[in-house]
Amino acid sequence: MPVMVFDHPLIKHKIAILRSKDTPMKEFRELVEEITLVMSYEAFKDAPTQKVTVETPLETCEQEMVAERSIAIVPILRAGLGMVNGVHKIFPNARVGHIGMYRDEETAIPHEYYCKLPEGIENMSVILLDPMLATGGSACDAIALLKNRGVKNISFMAIIGCPEGIKKVSEEHPDVKVFVSTCDRCLNENCYILPGLGDAGDRLFGTK
Repeated sequence: MPVMVFDHPLIKHKIAILRSKDTPMKEFRELVEEITLVMSYEAFKDAPTQKVTVETPLETCEQEMVAERSIAIVPILRAGLGMVNGVHKIFPNARVGHIGMYRDEETAIPHEYYCKLPEGIENMSVILLDPMLATGGSACDAIALLKNRGVKNISFMAIIGCPEGIKKVSEEHPDVKVFVSTCDRCLNENCYILPGLGDAGDRLFGTK
């Protein structure tokens, strides 16, 4: 499976601040958005394009643009919402779908509770967003859901990943590109990433 772990000093700097337990909610949210934006340039380097004619102040030329209705962003609720604006800053016309999943606190098994996807998503390049790739359960289930809807071009983007989650996605969906800004050490007994940054959803939305 194509897996890209970013090795960029700007991202490393922002991750260090993101991890700190003393980083307040507003700054945490801004950092998630900023890291996503930087990652998006690489994640979308193969975005579908179309040729258009542009009239400059001097002459007419042919230019490539991202094809209309070719990109869809699908955050996995709720933490994935924190990454949407980062992608939208470079693809403001990208359609947005939502997949809602929650993790059983005892079994760590993900359960779907909501799904709303753009019309024609089967013909789009889709990028799934979730700040944490931990067990890989939610990612794999969301990818399977998209495939069942006919989507063929799928990528997955996370801020923090770990070997267990990357391995699971690799085994179940070897055709999906995975982008993570950093790969952490392991999961603990409660299936939280170490060293990680805690619960991304709680820190994004101030629920704890």
